[in-house]
Amino acid sequence: MKKIYIVVSYTGTILSNLIKLYTKKEYTHVSISLDNELNSLYSFGRINPYNPFIGGFVKEGINFGTFKRFKNTKVEVYSLNVDDEKYEKLKEIIYKIKENREEYKFNFIGLFLVMFHKKIYRNKAFYCAEFLKYVLEKSEISNRELPKIVKPEDFQKLRESTLEYKGLLRVYDYKKTYSFRNLYGNMNTAIN
Repeated sequence: MKKIYIVVSYTGTILSNLIKLYTKKEYTHVSISLDNELNSLYSFGRINPYNPFIGGFVKEGINFGTFKRFKNTKVEVYSLNVDDEKYEKLKEIIYKIKENREEYKFNFIGLFLVMFHKKIYRNKAFYCAEFLKYVLEKSEISNRELPKIVKPEDFQKLRESTLEYKGLLRVYDYKKTYSFRNLYGNMNTAIN
């Protein structure tokens, strides 16, 4: 068994503020990491931290890109146990998209239509939550709780996940997540 990490976040950017204004939810973005240190977070978002209008597949990190620029980014980090075969399949899918990132686009239309509870399928185009749902489905990792029109907050409700950390991303320390769980327990029951 291996763990993957789902990170829901709120950066405080203009776009995230608009999304938050509409959704009334604390978090507006979601990423996935294959390691507990969150060295590499994968998602669909702004390619250039200074330009919200050019989006696509992004490799994010605590100390680079958008998260470095917006130092007060708030997050919740969830872990999910997956068997080795599914982990390798997930890794392969993410890396294949990464290698072919120029073929993929940010689904601005899809993101906009979420406000109207509508979904549009666009080939090789995702917003952050669509991307995460897609890679989980393709790697056959359980995600049956996720709705057809998926939003970042939906990933907080995955039954098999464990809340590892809540706070500022810049002070996240994977070595302390165990003490966080001991102090607060598995908070998923309180969240759901």
